Amino acid sequence: MNRRRVVVTGMGVITSLSEDVQTYFDALCAGKSGIVTIKRWDPSKFPTQIGGECTNFDITKYGIDMLEAKRLDRFGQFGLAAAIQAVKDAGLDFSKEDPTRGGVLIGTGIGGIETLQEQNRILNERGVRRVSPFTVPRLMANAASGNVSIRFGLQGPCTSVVTACATGSNAIGDAFRLIQYGTADIMITGGSEAALCELGMGSFCAARAMSTRNNEPEKASRPWDKDRDGFVMGEGAGVIVLEEYERAVKRGARIYAEIVGYGMSADAYHITQPEEQGKGATLAMNLALKDAGVAPSAVDYINAHGTSTPLGDIAETKAVKATFGDHAKKLVISSTKSLVGHLLGASGGVEAVACLKTIQQGIIHPTANLDNQDPDCDLDYCPHTARQQQVNYALSNSFGFGGHNAVLLFKKI
Repeated sequence: MNRRRVVVTGMGVITSLSEDVQTYFDALCAGKSGIVTIKRWDPSKFPTQIGGECTNFDITKYGIDMLEAKRLDRFGQFGLAAAIQAVKDAGLDFSKEDPTRGGVLIGTGIGGIETLQEQNRILNERGVRRVSPFTVPRLMANAASGNVSIRFGLQGPCTSVVTACATGSNAIGDAFRLIQYGTADIMITGGSEAALCELGMGSFCAARAMSTRNNEPEKASRPWDKDRDGFVMGEGAGVIVLEEYERAVKRGARIYAEIVGYGMSADAYHITQPEEQGKGATLAMNLALKDAGVAPSAVDYINAHGTSTPLGDIAETKAVKATFGDHAKKLVISSTKSLVGHLLGASGGVEAVACLKTIQQGIIHPTANLDNQDPDCDLDYCPHTARQQQVNYALSNSFGFGGHNAVLLFKKI
């Protein structure tokens, strides 16, 4: 069976830096950090008090009234808002499209954890009769996809992916396959996450996984730096519109890039720690390259998983070396998480957007806070300053708890 070509025609983001794609990318290129002391609730009793918080987010700016907003968890609001942006950017009017040929695949790593936290508190303090009937529709992982489908009247594939921090890339990759093999012509896809609440933060604090550099929030996320002490959690959403190439050209759509490869694998090693040699990540990268029919030497840039964790950064470095051999030293690599934090299931979405803007504008955003490079991490991580460079192929890595690995390969068109 011939596989159809798939291109990206729209993008939307909700991040701590901006809710506008161009402003978001400009901030990344300027090395501006969106990591701050948490403001929505009092973090003073927590070991980690910082995060990539979307402090000014207001769902009503997207034409959603307060009654509808109350039926959505924060992660659902983020996903819907980013999808509305992406559809507008793509110039699509779904009233003029066949609704059975359009679908939605927006994933989340944790889902409506803030709703779970709030409703459990209400149950314990006020009793079962005060628990909201919207609790399950708000917290369920498929809520973002379902609400986006309803919003645009899309009757084609509508599903969700949950693979922890690999979620956003798995969602995009799975949506890519649905178009490739003819199940859909248009897919709204990406990831959304809003775990920056007391329960979410408390869980990761208990695991001692996060940075405690509370006095310098903007310097806390420091991938590949010798002084890194854990990741910084972020929140938000990254959503893109994928279309079959011929129909996108026919309607005169602006095409950002083509998605040409998707690889996924499992470490089969540990529920939270990466396999030390990065074998699963290596397999996923090789599968993405094989899927695209692209030689490793053709890749110009990697938007790394780059979380700022002691084990993860080294394992990813080893995986890149194993995949690319001598070419690894010629690659430019950077970490979006150094500037917005780790958006968990939404990371693959916002990082895909960064890759697409890199291809479109020929600018590679820097890795922040790489002041004292770990000798075990000895590749070119584009420290401090953005780099002007034409990028024909950009690889995006996402790895998650459970040993999930997802890799996307984008091509300039």
